[in-house]
Parts: sequence; C-alpha cells; structure tokens
Amino acid sequence: MKSSTSDTTPKRRHICFVVTARPSYARVRSAIQAAVAHPDLRVSIIGTASFLANRYGSAAQLMERDGLKLDWRISTLMDEDSITAAAKTTANQIAELATAFGNIQPDAVVTIADRYETMATAVAASYMNIPLVHLQGGEVTGNIDEKVRHAITKLADLHLASNENAQQRIIRLGEDPDRVHVTGCPSIDIAADIENRTMEIGNPFANFRGVGEPIDINEPFLVVLQHPVTTHYETSRHELSETLKAISELKLPVAWFWPNPDLGTSGAAEAIRSFREQSPKTNIAFVKNMDPEKFLATLVRSSCLVGNSSVGIRECAYLGVPVVNIGDRQRNRLRAANVIDADENSKSIETAIRKQLAHGPYSRSDIYGKGDAGKRVANLLASERLVFSKQITY
Repeated sequence: MKSSTSDTTPKRRHICFVVTARPSYARVRSAIQAAVAHPDLRVSIIGTASFLANRYGSAAQLMERDGLKLDWRISTLMDEDSITAAAKTTANQIAELATAFGNIQPDAVVTIADRYETMATAVAASYMNIPLVHLQGGEVTGNIDEKVRHAITKLADLHLASNENAQQRIIRLGEDPDRVHVTGCPSIDIAADIENRTMEIGNPFANFRGVGEPIDINEPFLVVLQHPVTTHYETSRHELSETLKAISELKLPVAWFWPNPDLGTSGAAEAIRSFREQSPKTNIAFVKNMDPEKFLATLVRSSCLVGNSSVGIRECAYLGVPVVNIGDRQRNRLRAANVIDADENSKSIETAIRKQLAHGPYSRSDIYGKGDAGKRVANLLASERLVFSKQITY
C-alpha cells in the first residue's frame, strides 16, 4: 500500500546558486546559508570560472570550509589575458551550465551582480525556461559591468536589489514593480557579524600571510584592492604603478590583495612583480585571497582602503572604513561619506590617502543593508511566485 505521507508532504523548491568568482561568494554566502537552513528550500550550488582557480586563491575551498557543498564544478576560465578571453569564457560557460541545469532540474537559478561570467548563467537559464533570480541589479558603475548588470535585469524574472535606489532603477527599466524587492546586500551580513568580533577573529594574517613583510594589525596600515578596468585595459600596468608609487611615499605597511581575473590582470601583475623586484625589502604584503570574515576584519582594523573595488562602496560604508576610490570603475555607484575619489595618478592618490588618514573612521551607513539580507533573500525564494514569462510594463 502506498504511503500517504509522500502525498501530503509539500515539495521543497529546488534553488540553484551559481558562484563564479571570489567577490561573488561574499555577495551571496549568507543567502545560500539561509536557503540551506530554510525548511521549504532545497539547494544546489555550482562553482565555476575563477571561483575554482588556485591562482586566485581557490575561493571554492573557503566555501567548503564554511560547510557548504559544491554540487557541480565547471572549469571554464580562459587564463589568457586577451580581448577575446571574457567572451570565450562566457560562451564555454553557457554550454556547460546548460548541461548542469539539465541534470539538476532546478525550480529557479540565482545569479549575482555583474561580472561577465554571470551573463552565461542568465542566458543558459533563460533559454531553458528556468526562472532567473538576480541579486544586486539596478546599480550603476563606470565599467562594462554596468552593461552586463542591466542585460541580466532584462533576462531576470525576480529581482532582489540592495537598496531603494537600485529598486527604482530596475522598475524604470520596465520591470514589474511587484517582482522587484529590496533585500539589502548579503555581504553586509558578514560585515554586521564581524563588527563586534574582530578581536575574537584574531590576526587575519596568521593563515593568509602572502608574500612580503607580515602586517602588524595593532599598528596603522593600509589595504589595497585595485582591479584592472576592462574598458582601458592597456593602461592597467601604468595605473597599478601609480598606486604603488603613492603607497611607497606614505611609508606605511600595506596589505595588497591580488586583482580579479579581468582583461588587464596580466599588466597589473607585471606592475606588482616589477615593484617587488626593484624593492625587495618593501613593507607590502601581497595576498591572493582571504575568507570573507578575515578580509573584513582586516579592513575594519585598517586605516584606509585604497583601490577601485565595490567593497569600498558597500562593506566599508557599513564598517565606517575610510576609502580612496581610484578612477572610474565605481563611477556613479551610490556611496556613503566614507569614500573620496582620486584620479589614476600617484599625486592624487597620495593626497586623498593623507586626507583619509587625517579624518579617521566614519559613522556607519546602512545604504546597502542592515545585516539581514540573507534571510530576506531565502524567504523570498521560498514564497514568491517562480514564473518564467513576464509582462513588460513600458
């Protein structure tokens, strides 16, 4: 006789998260954890592109240490630093993700933010009639990422924005207001968690020392995280050299984190290697990767973050860390008072850093969330209608 239990047990929604890069993991980790813990959800996780690459710190290993299981590993990253690499990686990834989605059969796919690899996730899910959920749509920057982000918005069926500013922009793009929700950014959840636990976390460099002199976290130091800008990748070596020159003038210890695998990364790497060869006794520690808690614990103890990463716009706003934002990679992105802009030349960078050092920490801003985004995302994944077709409201 057939058991009646199976007939009355509600089906849990099967949600597939695709994580493509180390910053994407920080942007979605608390949402994945909340979804795994949610009684009405079943979770699959696909890791691909630079998220799996050892040369960028193997962020996938950090995920597994967090107790999250990768169900699929798809190696698609093309290591060549050429104008064709991003397009070819995206093309390869569409094919591989189509196979994975066909096997996993999810009720919805979640993609994050704006990196080129996320375009593959959006295209593969859309052409397979799988509802697409997009985190962090509606934001603006001064890079190719903005085109990718808005393209994914038009492919997505459910939008989970970081703030009301982004929510309204998504609606102006023609999306149904009932399908656009403000959840905050899940990376702020990590910042909120470590805000009062920095001493408990201890020295972040105990296990992630990198190459160069060790950092004394009890003394003033800087953090640098500067990525190449793909729209003018030919100048990435020069731009990194200008930052290195400015940093050298300040005579402070520096934790310098390796850039993302974007077009122009080889030029950035050449600038760093050349500097290390010319200044073997520098006070800069070059670090490939760190788990999100230790990275944010490093930031909150630092005197200033220098570079062009969105972490300066998001997490540092919540933590009140002074930031010098270099160039136009984060142009037009909503920011708090903690950010000062600098041109891509050593004098402008040095002047801005000195101004931030004189100012010190800023008041906390919650423009990207209050620390509960992961739970909000999971609850919406469990409760919102998962539909593929949508009525465009132009």
